Amino acid sequence: MQKKSVRLTTVQWIVLFYLSAVLISTLLLYIPLIHQEGVQLSFIDALFTAVSAISVTGLTVVSTADTFNQVGYFVLAFILQFGGIGIMTLGTFVWLLMGKKIGLKDRKLIMTDQNRSVFSGLVFLMKRILTIIMTIELLGALILGVYFLRYFPTWQEAFIQGFFASVSATTNAGFDITGNSLIPFQQDYFVLFINMVLLILGAIGFPVLIEVIDYLKRKDGEGNFRFSLFTKLTSTTFFLLVMVGTILLLLFEMNSLFHQKSWHESLFISLFHSVSARNGGLATLDMNQFSYPSLLVISFLMFIGASPSSVGGGIRTTTFAIVILSIVFYAKGKDSIKIFGREIHPEDIQKSNIVLSTAILLCSSSVILLIAIEPQFSLIQILFEVTSAFGTTGLSLGITSGLSLGGKLVIIVLMFIGRIGIFSFLFILRGNRPKENFHYPHERVIIG
Repeated sequence: MQKKSVRLTTVQWIVLFYLSAVLISTLLLYIPLIHQEGVQLSFIDALFTAVSAISVTGLTVVSTADTFNQVGYFVLAFILQFGGIGIMTLGTFVWLLMGKKIGLKDRKLIMTDQNRSVFSGLVFLMKRILTIIMTIELLGALILGVYFLRYFPTWQEAFIQGFFASVSATTNAGFDITGNSLIPFQQDYFVLFINMVLLILGAIGFPVLIEVIDYLKRKDGEGNFRFSLFTKLTSTTFFLLVMVGTILLLLFEMNSLFHQKSWHESLFISLFHSVSARNGGLATLDMNQFSYPSLLVISFLMFIGASPSSVGGGIRTTTFAIVILSIVFYAKGKDSIKIFGREIHPEDIQKSNIVLSTAILLCSSSVILLIAIEPQFSLIQILFEVTSAFGTTGLSLGITSGLSLGGKLVIIVLMFIGRIGIFSFLFILRGNRPKENFHYPHERVIIG
């Protein structure tokens, strides 16, 4: 009797590629050659760091600055590129360098990895994404490197710090080699501003960046340029969340953390952490200084995360926007969502609700599990850690290094799911199952 061959779906191939990248990254980070003298990194800590880097989260159980040497910094920065830009984007670039023809199967992998719905122009898209991100990182590295000459004794150290800071911010990785995130620069608004720009460019979404560039490059008199519904919806949601987060942090900390600070310092702290909470993971102060209401706001922002087809995780901005819009339009008695002169497809509404429901169940289960595994930590500490891992953000209340083996494994799984996305997570076990060709009689049930 002939056995049936197991055929992996496109999503399963993508997950397998990311798992392979995690394994290779773990082995690279485990090599003593890239460690500081006298440092011994355990395999589980190397695995945790590798997953955090591939998922561009930034949660660490060891100090990056104290664990790795300069060679290690470049190895880590290389791993961050795979996580931030995407395996298929860099893979396509390597294939083109080798002269490999990009076939239909390869295009399916690219389409899945980048959340695209059409085959046309995928290779050209990968080239543009890679060019855009590399250009942003290079400019960021040059600006910060030159500026850091005033902070560091040698130009080599200044430019290494600038290079790593640019890569970490653009990929929204949250890793730092200062040893204290951006706390040493909390009074330097120029450094904070450049980092905010890099964080936003990485998290806003590759399709948005491409459309903005096309708009700026168009010649006068070429006619009206129409931004896509995706760009309008995700950009509006993204900046509204930044604004709301900033206002709430200002209000909640007005009489506590900001009591002795100037208005501009309070504004910059609130604005920076509202931006960073969306996926950046960089901080200008110890997160434990924030009050409980502010920590809950930041946790909520981390749960939402960045835009689709970006370097970020979470449920994504479009998911949040569509869920809110569906509630508003349903309350108005409308059967569809109409916005920006377009109508949201019913399947996208269904997908948004599935993503939100799955994410809530996943994070809730993780919180309960971690409370049982790590009883020494408070609920707010665990909730903050879980949303940070799922949103691939990297902000922490300082409990990451104190997690047990079981706690580390829970966070590792959350970071990985946050990187591949909820739908990829749901489709892992789906396989190549045929669509249903029959239906049972419909029957209504009581809801709400």
